[in-house]
Parts: sequence; structure tokens; C-alpha cells
Amino acid sequence: MAATTTRPADRAGIVRRGFRVLGMGIRLQPRSFAVAVGGAALYGAMTVASAVVLGRVTDGVIVAAFAAGEVPRAALAAGSAAIVGVAVAKALGIILRRTGATYMQARLEALFRRRVTEQYQRLPLAWHQRRSTGSLLSNANADVESMWWPIAPLPFALGVLVMLAITGAALVTTDLALTGVALLVGPALGVLNWRYNRRIKGPATRAQQLRADVSGVAHESFDAALVVKTLGRERAETARFRRESERLRDELVQMGRIRALYEPLLDALPHAGVLLIVVVGSWRVATGALSAGELVTFAYLFTLLAFPLRLFGFLLSELPRAVVGWDRVRTVLDADEALPDGEGGIDGDHPARVDVLSLAFTYPAQGRAPAGRGLRDVTFSAAPGRTIALVGATGAGKSTVANLLVRLADPDAGTVAIDRRDVRGVARAALAQHVGVVFQQSFLFDASVRDNVTLGEPYDDDAVAAALRLAQAWDFVSALPEGLDTVVGERGTSLSGGQRQRLALARALVRRPRLLILDDATSSVDAAVEAAILRGLQEAALPSTVVVIAYRRATIALADEIVFIADGAVRARGSHEHLLAAEPAYARLVSAHDSRAEP
Repeated sequence: MAATTTRPADRAGIVRRGFRVLGMGIRLQPRSFAVAVGGAALYGAMTVASAVVLGRVTDGVIVAAFAAGEVPRAALAAGSAAIVGVAVAKALGIILRRTGATYMQARLEALFRRRVTEQYQRLPLAWHQRRSTGSLLSNANADVESMWWPIAPLPFALGVLVMLAITGAALVTTDLALTGVALLVGPALGVLNWRYNRRIKGPATRAQQLRADVSGVAHESFDAALVVKTLGRERAETARFRRESERLRDELVQMGRIRALYEPLLDALPHAGVLLIVVVGSWRVATGALSAGELVTFAYLFTLLAFPLRLFGFLLSELPRAVVGWDRVRTVLDADEALPDGEGGIDGDHPARVDVLSLAFTYPAQGRAPAGRGLRDVTFSAAPGRTIALVGATGAGKSTVANLLVRLADPDAGTVAIDRRDVRGVARAALAQHVGVVFQQSFLFDASVRDNVTLGEPYDDDAVAAALRLAQAWDFVSALPEGLDTVVGERGTSLSGGQRQRLALARALVRRPRLLILDDATSSVDAAVEAAILRGLQEAALPSTVVVIAYRRATIALADEIVFIADGAVRARGSHEHLLAAEPAYARLVSAHDSRAEP
């Protein structure tokens, strides 16, 4: 990645935007922030107080002991009490600061993770299909963390302003000559810190973006492990991951080089200033213009000046990461593609009536790809309790119809109605209660068979077993080592493709949907099992109207009506025998599939 030069106006803009992000966090968590700032202010005040106490103890105890030849007990007791009191107050300040800051940061991260996740649930399937899984994970995790990473040191930085103000006043009142020496070191430290922050911002921002890129490549490779291994792509995927990792490495190395140059100088400069102050201060003590205790106090106070500058420098260096994280999170939160939720419900426990009227839908363009094909004119109806088969070549629009039936998207034109009610006016929760859908790609969680079927709903084992029997899955489930309690592994990897499909079907059946949509949901099972499933659905006392996307002749023949879709429109409707005789394209499609299915 080529290095970019950040203009001063851009850098100032990043700082302003970064502080606006932090200001938003303060408004969301004002109490935690107040506790943290109060603790930091107490710590800063007690840090300065410890310097004053140390100087007083030096004069009142140590110097006095050398002068008198014995330790003044009253002064020793008072000095010890003062040191312990300041230490206790400082510790209390640390506890309040860290507790408040940590609580604030954790609450903000949890809040925005929930907001991102909730937005993911609202956004339509098309929005998710345009983004990689790695990018979505990064938005909800790494980007949220980066966004709120600087919020924890912010209370500390504001609290030490108290320390900085008190320290400056104490230096001036202690000795003007030594204050002049300190003023020589302070600006130099500030300029060095400013240059350090300016140089570190670019690599830090690029590294944050590259972390997301590396995460995306890794997740994609792991998710496609079966393809990678079966096609011998291990070396290619390793090389792809190496390229992204090396880009991130180069940015991190660049950051390390900048830190290796500036951080030792930032650490050494205050110590050099202390040495200079000790040299000049010793001369001032020798002339009687300054006491030994005042010199100790001044030297200690001077070391405190470097700490606030370093802390503010650290905060400023982290602001670009916060801005990058917020920009990436905001792309999710500001997405306005969410489908508006309806307000009504669907009543009844009988099979649903389905009406699809003049549907038109076009897939949006993605990147450089033009807008894809969809639907032009699809109209059909399904009477309650009937089985409708959608048949068509690959890409004809069958799955698009299924997506519109369950409202994964809204049509560009036309209507999908259940019980004569437009689904756009039905609340999603109500629609999910009455409509069940099983897709060809069956997703299973890394949980037990029971949990994958119930998904946390309170269905008893009898209902689960009945659904598994209807899905022709009970025989293999009962043969598993722990039956319903058997954990199937991530994505159901311990099961075959046909077993996963049957568990997904049982997941829909246990809910007894009034409309059941099977989008090629039995493609991984043999024809006999598929026919047994569909016959069972017809014979069972389910309150379901069934819409099935099918290819096999035996399955199609079980449907009450066939809707033949070609090029995004309904070409013909009728029984299987009628379409075989009247529609040559349908006959060719079914015959071709039967030929491919022959051993």
C-alpha cells in the first residue's frame, strides 16, 4: 500500500472528528465519565501533594536529622502520616478512575455492538449479500473496539489537567530561575510529542483498515475449508492470506520504527531536564536562594510535567483509529435499506391462502456488475391446503419468488398476499409465526439436535419427535450416540447433506406453519425419501399450504398444480400431465433432469 501524506487541515479534521466521537460517548455515559474524571482529578491533586509532602519531609526530617544529630520523632510521625494519607487518597483516585473508565468503555462497546447487530437484523438479505462476512464481523467487533479505545484514557487526560495546573503554579512559586530552566525543556518536549503524533497517525489508520482486511480473508478461507481442501487450493489461500498479512505487518513495522525513534527521546528528555535542574538547583541551594527540600520538590514536580504531555500525545495518536472505526460502524448504522415493518397480524389456524399478483423484481447492481435478472410478471394463487410446485430452469426466478413470499425483500411491483392481506402490512414477528421456509442451504448451529429444531422455543420432546418423523429424520436421529442431545458440530458438519436438510425441515414443521415453503429443500436426499416427505406432508394433520420448488418428476407429480416459470415470468400453469403435453419447454426441462438423475 502506498504511503499517503496527510495535510494539516486533514489532521486537524481527524482530531476534531475524534473528539466528537468521544463527546458522543460522554453524552451516552455521563455518570461513569464523571466518576472517572473525579478519580483522575483526585489522583492528579494527590500526585502534586506527594511532591510537596516529600519536600517538607526532606527539610523537616532528613535535613533536620543531619543538623541535630537525631531524628525528630514528632516531625517523623507527622511526615509518615502525611505520606500515608496522600498515598491512600491517590489509590482511591486510581480506583475511581479505572472503575469509571472501564465501565464506561465496556458499556459503550456493548451498546454499539447491539446497535450494529440489531441493524443487521433489520437490513434486507440483498444488503448482506453485497458484503463479506469478514467485513460484517469486523464492523461489530474490531471497529467498535477501535471506536471506543481512546475513551478510557480520556478521563485520565482531563483529570491530570488539575495536576498540570497545580504543578505549574507550584513551580512558579518555588523558584523563578528553575522555572526558566523548565520552560526550556517543556516546549521541546511538546514539539517532539507533536511530531511523533503527526507521523504515527497515517500508519495507525492504515493498520486499522488492514486488520479488517486480514480478518475478512481469514474468515473466508476458513468458511470455505471444504472447497480449499478438495480443490487443492491450500497454497493459493495461504499465499493470499500471506499477502494481506504482510501488508499489515509492513504498516505495524512502520509504526514500530516511528515509536523506536520518538519514544526513547520522549523518555530521555524529561530526565535530561531533571539533571539540568539538579545542576542549577544545587548552585541555588549553595547560594542560599533555595532549600534542599524545595529543590527536591521542584525536581519531582518537573518530572510530573512530562506525564500529562505523554498522556495527551497517546490520546491524540489513538483518535485516528477511533475515527476510522466510527466511519465503518456508521456505514452500517446509517444504512437506510431496511424494510419497513408492518403493524398487523394474520389470524387463524387453518392453511393459508396465497395470492401472488403481477410480481416484478430486479436485483440491484453490485460493484461493477450490472443489475441482475429477477421477475417480470409472476401471478399465481394457492388455495388453502393445496401443494403448488414452482418449476423452472436455473435462474428463472423461483428462489426470488420464495424470498418475496417470506418478505426477505419487497417487490418492485405487484403484491404478495397471505389470506388476502399484503405481507408488507404484516409485522415480521407475526409473519414468522405463520410462514415456515426451508432453503437448499441448510444452516445448523453448533448445538444439539433438539436445540437446532426448537431454536430455544418451548416445544416438548414429543413435538420435536413428531416433526423429525414427518421430515423422515427420526430414524437417523434416534441412532445418534445421544439422540436428541447429540451435538451436531459447527454448521452440522457431523451430518450428511441430506440429514442436515431433514433437520432444517423438522425445524420448520415443529412450528406447524400455515404456509410452508420448500426452496429445493430436499435436493440432497434421494427421490424415495423426498417422495415420502411430501406424501407425509399431504397426509399429516398439518395446517399448511405448501409451495415447493422442485425438479424431480416424482416430486412434481405429487403437487396439486404446477407453476412453470421461465425468464422471470409464468409461462404456464396446470397439472403435471397437462404441462407435459402442452408446454415443450417444461417437458424438456423435466426430462433433462430425469436423464441426469439416472445412475
